[in-house]
Amino acid sequence: MSRQSRVIPGFGLSLGFTLAYLSLIVIIPLSAVFIKSMGIGWDGFWEILSSERIIKSLQLSFSTALIAAGVNVVFGLLLAWCLVRYSFPGKKIIDALVDLPFALPTAVAGIALTALYSKNGWVGQYFEKIGIEIAYTPIGITLALIFIGIPFVVRTVQPVLADIETELEEAASALGANRFQTVTKVILPILLPSLLTGFALAFARGVGEYGSVIFIAGNQPFKTEIAPLLIISRLEEYDYAGATTIAVVMLVISFLFLLIINLLQTWASRRTGRTAQ
Repeated sequence: MSRQSRVIPGFGLSLGFTLAYLSLIVIIPLSAVFIKSMGIGWDGFWEILSSERIIKSLQLSFSTALIAAGVNVVFGLLLAWCLVRYSFPGKKIIDALVDLPFALPTAVAGIALTALYSKNGWVGQYFEKIGIEIAYTPIGITLALIFIGIPFVVRTVQPVLADIETELEEAASALGANRFQTVTKVILPILLPSLLTGFALAFARGVGEYGSVIFIAGNQPFKTEIAPLLIISRLEEYDYAGATTIAVVMLVISFLFLLIINLLQTWASRRTGRTAQ
C-alpha cells in the first residue's frame, strides 16, 4: 500500500528551513547568553543575583508588566467589543489609533507620557494636588506599559470576537440565560484562549520594554530602576557577566510564565473546541 501523500508536500524541507532559521535567529543567540553567564560559575552567578539592587529591579519589571497586562486584558476586551459590535462616528479613527503604539517610537511615547503625568503636566498636576505622584514612580511605569501593550490584546481578541455569531447569544437568551450568564457562560469561554494570548504578548512586551519606560521611571536605584536599564548600565560598565546574569534570569522567568500561559491556552481551547489565536 502506497504511503498517503500530504495535502501540502515538502514538509521535511519546510521543517528543516524552519529549524535552521529558528536556530540562527533565536536559539543560538540565547544559548550564547546562557554560556556567557555560566562562565563565571554558580558562585559568581548567585553572588551577582543576590544583589538587592538587581532583585528590586527584577521585581519592579515583572510586577509592573503583570499589572499592565492584566489591565490591558480588561480594557482591551471592552475596546475590541465596541469596535466589533457597535457602529459610531469616528470608529475608523479609533481603530487606527489602537495601532499607534506599534508605529510610535518608544522614546517619543516615553517623553510624551512624562510630560503628561509629571507634576507640572496636564494630568499630573491634578493628581499632585491630592498627593499622588505618577511620573518617576511605579505607577508611571505601569501606565507606560499599558500604553505600549494595549494593541496586543485588542488585535488578538478582535478577530475572534468578530467570528462569534450573534445567534449564540440569542440562543442563550431564548433558553433563559440573563445577560451576565450569556457573557460568562457563552462569550468569555470562547474568548479565553485569545485573551490569554493577548495577556502573554502584552506581558512579554512589558518585561523587556526600555525606551518608553526610562523617561517616566526616573531610574532611581532600588525604587524605579527597571531590569532592562540595569542590563544596559552593566554593559556600559563592561560588566558582561552581570548583564548576562540578569538577562538569563529574565529569560528563564519569562519562559516559565509564557509556558504556563500556553498550557492554559491549550486547556481553554480543548474546552471550547477552538484553536488559540
